Amino acid sequence: MLTRHKREREREMAVASGIHAAYLPSKFQPPPKTATSKTTHNKTFSRRRPPLPPLFISTNPTHVNPHHLRDLYTLSNHSCHRFPALAEDGRPDPVDLDKLLIALSHSCIVVSVFSKPEVVSYYSSSSSENTMGFGGDWLRRVVPVTAENGMLVGFGRAVSDGGLTAAIYDVVVIPSLQGMGIGKMIVKRIISALTSRGIYDIAALCSHEER
Repeated sequence: MLTRHKREREREMAVASGIHAAYLPSKFQPPPKTATSKTTHNKTFSRRRPPLPPLFISTNPTHVNPHHLRDLYTLSNHSCHRFPALAEDGRPDPVDLDKLLIALSHSCIVVSVFSKPEVVSYYSSSSSENTMGFGGDWLRRVVPVTAENGMLVGFGRAVSDGGLTAAIYDVVVIPSLQGMGIGKMIVKRIISALTSRGIYDIAALCSHEER
């Protein structure tokens, strides 16, 4: 039993590694990274990552409000189209709600992430960086987050043939909470759900920015 569990875990990690290693068509892969100076490198990694706010992660499809999801896409400047039509300000047109409902109904896995609205406001504030030490303690004292009292701040979904393969789409995180690893949490949760069903051939279609 332990050997089988270890083997399943190794497969799951291999899938995750494959996605992060960009098993994608060449035209979707980012350009090679250019060398950066040691000073720039040190400055980049010396910045303190903000504390992760209280979150509630759900795989329950009933927790996804299509209107709230459309708002999240709009706030994140995300389009479900490969070649989206852009408005004059450079933003993609809002996703069609009827098509979004159809897409959700045909998704085998949906992962939604919620946080308290006041937390989102806090991280959106221009003064949040200066009061991060104080704010971090305050954030941990808020009421536990649920799908009912929380705001949708992250989302991801997968479609599958139900037996062999699956693909991950539309992984998005609200801008004020990006850079905290929430997107990775979403992808890992999707991978875990798929591998638990015996599906290991998993692709992820995304842009360089979304990676």
